[in-house]
Amino acid sequence: MDISPLQRSFGLRCKELRSKSGYSQVQFANRIGMDRSYYASIEVGRRNVSLSNLCKNANGFDMTIAALMTGVTEKTD
Repeated sequence: MDISPLQRSFGLRCKELRSKSGYSQVQFANRIGMDRSYYASIEVGRRNVSLSNLCKNANGFDMTIAALMTGVTEKTD
């Protein structure tokens, strides 16, 4: 399965924010009403996140979708 640079970038952003917030994957997944394994697959870039799940993530971090997407890019370094 190919992981797109955009999905990888978004996953890294989520992982960074979650870590800074002090949540484990289990704690954060429970906070946003998502299965832990599904959330873990977002962090490693295996999921093409739907708009509703994008919104869940943003709400979980108490931020807008625009703020959540800050720094997320489809370009490879």
